[in-house]
Amino acid sequence: LSSSLGSYSSKIICGLSVGSELSFVTCGSVIKLLNVKHNVRLHSHDVRYGSGSGQQSVTGVSAVEDSNSYWSIRGTSGASCTRGTAVKCGQTIRLTHVNTGRNLHSHYFASPLSSNQEVSAFGEEGEGDHLDEWTVQCSGSVWKREESVRFRHKSTDGLLSVTGEQYGRPIHGQMEVHAMSNPSQHSLWKVMEGVFMKPSESPAGGRDFAHTHTEF
Repeated sequence: LSSSLGSYSSKIICGLSVGSELSFVTCGSVIKLLNVKHNVRLHSHDVRYGSGSGQQSVTGVSAVEDSNSYWSIRGTSGASCTRGTAVKCGQTIRLTHVNTGRNLHSHYFASPLSSNQEVSAFGEEGEGDHLDEWTVQCSGSVWKREESVRFRHKSTDGLLSVTGEQYGRPIHGQMEVHAMSNPSQHSLWKVMEGVFMKPSESPAGGRDFAHTHTEF
């Protein structure tokens, strides 16, 4: 892991766990998510869709070491997500793309390749709207790191999915990410690389967007 997080804030994160000592996923952590069926990581970049919403595109990539696949786990405008606390099954969160500060987002636009429900990245500096909210679907009480989970879009009930359609230029080989109404193997995701906030520890000062200069 060799890339630093983002460019949109100035605090330094402390109380981090890069190793595997935490068995569950915590609020404030920065993670990569792997689609289990297609072996691609949830990814975004400053490339906009040429159709649909015209917002920033979200794709799946096979590359492991790509800083554009890091997402920060955050609370919503109506429900906080206290740093270091375990994310509960059934909890609604936002996933904010670290390098661009835009939130994982969905709506009723058609996705460009499969004509399923478009998934995009939306907002500025981590602030978007209610269409950025996703509910974590998992078994048990908390989101376990080794567990495959689903993310259901709160407003439309679509499940974050990959079905294998691939883009050509300028993002050749990347897979379309979209939302689908029915659960399947295409909508299972697992946490991979990341920096995890430890329980009962929090960054020195700051908002959700504490900047880290830590290389990982």
